[in-house]
Amino acid sequence: MAIEYDLIAEIREDTGKGASRRLRRKGKVPAVIYGAGRPPRALSFEHNKLQKQMEQESFFSSVLMVKVGNKSQQVILKDVQVHPAKRRITHLDLQRILADEKIRMNVPIHLLNAETAVGVKEGGGSVSHLMTEVEISCLPKDLPEYLELDIAELPLDGMLKLSDIPVPEGVEIPELALGPDQDRGVVSIHHIKVVAEVEEGEEVEEGEEGETPEDSAPDEEKPED
Repeated sequence: MAIEYDLIAEIREDTGKGASRRLRRKGKVPAVIYGAGRPPRALSFEHNKLQKQMEQESFFSSVLMVKVGNKSQQVILKDVQVHPAKRRITHLDLQRILADEKIRMNVPIHLLNAETAVGVKEGGGSVSHLMTEVEISCLPKDLPEYLELDIAELPLDGMLKLSDIPVPEGVEIPELALGPDQDRGVVSIHHIKVVAEVEEGEEVEEGEEGETPEDSAPDEEKPED
């Protein structure tokens, strides 16, 4: 099961853009919590502490315990908004979860033995990550921090798909239930083709693509009228 993080929150009564801006100036992050058959509730968190927790990859695929006073509620992170220039967290969307109800969550895919895979070590190829995360469905108690895919035996020009990812008991990949066409590639090994580009200012040799005979012929003087 994924790590459980504790988040200390405060109830916020004022809502709207103006109230959110005032919170951010005080070093807090506005948030909303919803789901589990209960009405949404506006909350706020300390920005610096939240930012430190979000430095961990597992934060995004874990059960989070929101604590308000002496009450607590398990949630998962559904959306996070970050200021594009300042890289500050500006808003969170949190979904309440119930122990007996399945949740859908994106979790990272970790590749094992990427540097020693057959297609790399013997074939001289490079690993291409076609997917870095996958959506899974499970009960909260079965939520994995990530899924692992061993590519040690993957040959040159080989590919592994979603159906090749081993999943723990109680965990499903919903996309696979939609049919074989949804069994997308996750990782492949190929030779990387390098295309040479003409440097700016470099002379193009006669006969190169795009040149016409008129382009290479010397300019002729027009006869005077």
